[in-house]
Amino acid sequence: MRPEGTVVREGLTDILVPGLHSVHGPGKIQGAVFFNEQMAFNRDVSVMLLRSAGRGLTVADAMAATGSRSVRIANEVPGTEVTANDISSDAVAYIDANIELNGLDNCESSNMNMHSLFAERSFDYVDLDPFGSPAPFTQSAIRGCRRGGILAITATDTAPLAGAHAAKCRRRYQSEPVRGYMCHEGGLRILICSIARELAKFDRGMRPLLSFYADHYFRTYIRVEEGAEAADRALGRLGYLQYDKDTLERSISYEKDPDHQYGPFWIGPLHDKDFLRGMSAEGLAEEKRASKYLDLWRNEIDTEVFVYDMSELSSHTKLSPPKIDAFMDHLSQHGRASKSHVSPSSFKTDIPLRELLPLYEEFSPDSRTHSL
Repeated sequence: MRPEGTVVREGLTDILVPGLHSVHGPGKIQGAVFFNEQMAFNRDVSVMLLRSAGRGLTVADAMAATGSRSVRIANEVPGTEVTANDISSDAVAYIDANIELNGLDNCESSNMNMHSLFAERSFDYVDLDPFGSPAPFTQSAIRGCRRGGILAITATDTAPLAGAHAAKCRRRYQSEPVRGYMCHEGGLRILICSIARELAKFDRGMRPLLSFYADHYFRTYIRVEEGAEAADRALGRLGYLQYDKDTLERSISYEKDPDHQYGPFWIGPLHDKDFLRGMSAEGLAEEKRASKYLDLWRNEIDTEVFVYDMSELSSHTKLSPPKIDAFMDHLSQHGRASKSHVSPSSFKTDIPLRELLPLYEEFSPDSRTHSL
């Protein structure tokens, strides 16, 4: 019997969802089966990434709920074979209805505990999108990921990862979070760090293909690499942060010491630029937004000192902030610089702070030099 609900159109796919569901902001469980319309962009990115990952991939959606991500992947990514799993029989009823609604023969439902599923089967792509922290489920997701596979993980426990609940972050991720303007980049890097450490227990390493913060969650896509050397290489990219909020000085150490009290964090690249070049936002549910983010990710530089924020520099210098696009052009004449995806007012640069601050002061609208 088909469950009750309403059909929404997302991308190229029709999805039957409960009539009572989350629409804006962090999702709330409002019934037996969870669905959040705002996560359409999250699902868009999965479709966009898998389209560029190659054909013939086996896909597991570990906690599929209505199966919204599963049926979109099966319907919108050619050549995939999708298993939509959920421990709830109520959820499986929606999954089966959505498979039928879209006439899919490359998507099957599974009513298992995800730990049991990944003890029995492995896949080319494993998607873990729990309600809250992925920490209790990461090891099982790793077991279910084949050699050279892709591991996609979402964390919606942004408050602990971004430092608002530091004690909870220490318990879940064994890391000291950083608050302030760097909190979201820091939270994303803590999540990636925790995955690297879990993979290393299985003599596996990793290479992030795409990692981002958006809305109320963190998301990372990891290419799994095999062997002890790969594991050691990934562990070698974990480091600790020193951040002085008074002077804005920040630095990275690969060994913990009294000055570098935050972390550990993933210090390596967030994105694989070669992989991103093959991605396209065409035909997605939120095509305009996906295209904008894809452009930001492609152009975002990697730096060890995380991000700066225009408001941070403005507060420190007591000067009005310039337009960020014009300021990026100005900085690019003196070193590498790019906008950051984590905030419209944040940016990255490898220009040392002692040189950055005078450049900011010179370019501020309050500066007589810039006004002239």
